[in-house]
Amino acid sequence: MADEFDLLVIGSGAAGSAPAYNCRAAGWRVAVIDDQPFGGTCGNRGCDPKKVLVGAAEVVAWHRRMRGSGVAGDASIDWPALMRFKRTFTDPVPSDREARFRKAGIETLHGEAKFTADDRIAIAGRELTTRHVVIATGASPRPLGIPGEAHVITSTEFMELDELPHRIVFVGAGYISLEFAHLAHHAGAQVIVLGRGTPLPSFDEALVDRLLQHSRAIGIDVRLDHSVTAVEHVPGSGVFRVCVGHGSSMHEIEADLVVHGAGRVPNSARVDPTAGRVELEHHGSIRVNEFLQSTSNPRVYAAGDVVSPPGSIPLTPVAGHEGSVVSANLLNGNSSRPDYRGTASVVFTIPTLSGVGLTEKAARAKGMRVRVATGDTTQWFTNRRVRERVGAFKTIIDEGTDRLVGAHILGGHGEEVINLFAMAIRFELPVAELKKMIYAYPTGSSNVQYML
Repeated sequence: MADEFDLLVIGSGAAGSAPAYNCRAAGWRVAVIDDQPFGGTCGNRGCDPKKVLVGAAEVVAWHRRMRGSGVAGDASIDWPALMRFKRTFTDPVPSDREARFRKAGIETLHGEAKFTADDRIAIAGRELTTRHVVIATGASPRPLGIPGEAHVITSTEFMELDELPHRIVFVGAGYISLEFAHLAHHAGAQVIVLGRGTPLPSFDEALVDRLLQHSRAIGIDVRLDHSVTAVEHVPGSGVFRVCVGHGSSMHEIEADLVVHGAGRVPNSARVDPTAGRVELEHHGSIRVNEFLQSTSNPRVYAAGDVVSPPGSIPLTPVAGHEGSVVSANLLNGNSSRPDYRGTASVVFTIPTLSGVGLTEKAARAKGMRVRVATGDTTQWFTNRRVRERVGAFKTIIDEGTDRLVGAHILGGHGEEVINLFAMAIRFELPVAELKKMIYAYPTGSSNVQYML
């Protein structure tokens, strides 16, 4: 006889936590299943440990910029010590998260979960019957499909390196590659970023160009339109050859480490969706309706990086929001829909690139009448006081409503200021009202009135 549950949640991160806790609080019998350490990507191998590592690089960059302007000496990253510090954040996560689930009365199971029917899941030799399933399995690095792919490490492995190699090649020019390229550069490595296509397409093109120019100026070798076609290990050494291009245009780059930063794909195939009558989109995400419910199996809901409804961005806060929506729909019937208005995102380079809402290009493509404010902020007090050599902004405002529809910031405390713009977009605050605010000064957010 199969074990019977009201809800099985596959995945223990941000997207799966709310359904598990809320349904258990309502008296449901709930289990959480994960084949990775409990706690999900963000706490174990994503946002949180990344920000710890990047924080050290920010200190080093700040110190070096200020030399001769009141700061003396040098600062450098002690990589092994930094990794030990990072592990004080990540090591406790799996046991702590699992203990919280258990304290709430939620059963925790380790292993790979697979559908055997639309209401049955096989896990670790058990077959579980359930009224509902929430798939919150996240995403993994996209297969590169090149010879020697096994020599390329993931971002997870990069954040576990006990020593940082001297020459590093990052494959791809998105969030992961650019963030870790800045980190590795400030830690003393020689860094090459090999990208193809448009880097960071959801951000303003001009600000992305400024970030790439700045990256090159500080010594990060960013090469766009460079397709990696193979990675070879040099026998008897720790050296790799990265093959770029084809035929007569093919050339090789030697590196001590090659890191995957070429995008991620949903972990939907792992659960054997066909056996559970769960249909997928062509790119692998789970096909859901407006309530984040599977369009083919109404028992199943999905949240986080494993779904991609219109307006969604693969970010931890979005996954948490979707998890809350799923929780409400499980308990109250389909009545709650995700609201992605004003979702901000940040590239944690040094300095950061932040954005929310539409780009100017996207707004004009929609036929909107907009006014655009843009400017260089390198001579603004916020940048000058710390000798930050790059900074810019762009805001996009709907002429008809005087509402902000997009904002993009390079530098200037943008990772914090962008949340004010996000709030303005989400709650449709008139630009005139934002200008009337009396902001604490001197702060990054006091620049908002001048960006409008």
